[in-house]
Amino acid sequence: MVANIIFGIGITALAGALATVAGSSEDTESNIGSQGDPNSQVQLAPQMGFLHRIFNKAVAGEPPAYGLWCCLGAGLAWAFMAMQINPVLAIVLGSVLATFVQGVYATTAYVGRTASLAKFGQPVYVDILKSMTSVTMAHAFIAIFCTVTLCHLINTALGHPFPLPLLGLIWGIALGAAGSATGNPYYGKERQYQNQKFGAGVPISASGNIVRYAEAGERNSLDNGFFTHKIGGSASGICFGLIVFLELWRTILFEQVGAGWGAIIVGVLIILIFTVIDRYIEVWARKNYGPYTEVKEVSS
Repeated sequence: MVANIIFGIGITALAGALATVAGSSEDTESNIGSQGDPNSQVQLAPQMGFLHRIFNKAVAGEPPAYGLWCCLGAGLAWAFMAMQINPVLAIVLGSVLATFVQGVYATTAYVGRTASLAKFGQPVYVDILKSMTSVTMAHAFIAIFCTVTLCHLINTALGHPFPLPLLGLIWGIALGAAGSATGNPYYGKERQYQNQKFGAGVPISASGNIVRYAEAGERNSLDNGFFTHKIGGSASGICFGLIVFLELWRTILFEQVGAGWGAIIVGVLIILIFTVIDRYIEVWARKNYGPYTEVKEVSS
């Protein structure tokens, strides 16, 4: 019994580490591709007269997109393993094929979306298409591979009853949701609108007026990736890593308590604890920084 718990905790820690890497890569891929909620301002920019060199590939939100890619990668890996292929090689092959689908998705989304903005003068930059697509595919592969691997660990080492493709779908959606909720606000508010005063929000008059110039020349999506990965990507990785770790941790330790009710009660307690912590941080921030106000000039 004790040995099983120790083994389960070890698998939990490994799965949490894989989830942390997956979350960080997912958010960086999303920010370089300008996918998710902040993308609306990128899409609006040419219509407001602000042409840009940002890679714009959003068609679906991150949760359904990563649900598709991780489910596809897991399903292909599951099929390869059914053909008696080594699990490591099967996961790699499945992730590679899913990444190719992501690359096709990114290419057609960028070209299609930009073509729809032709009447506003927004050109399709071939160099952006070539360079950004490969970078997003590289980050997507890391995210898909880590997610499919942790799903395989959950399925085989921990004996989860769900088949690998279904686990890939569930955790892919969770991965996209973690990146969308945690990292995207940093990209949208802190990067796209650095020309607005901190805390001012985005006034209606500034809609579409995203920052289009970098330290040297026009800004592209690689600049956004370098900037957002440091904090937004790390926060997304920690978020998804904690989700996976705490979910498996409570299951391993408390599933046998009260015919499974122990794990449910611990899960509810974890949610309540995080709710209290979040509320405390929010109140602390509001008291220390307060609402945004214009600085009044002192008349002499």
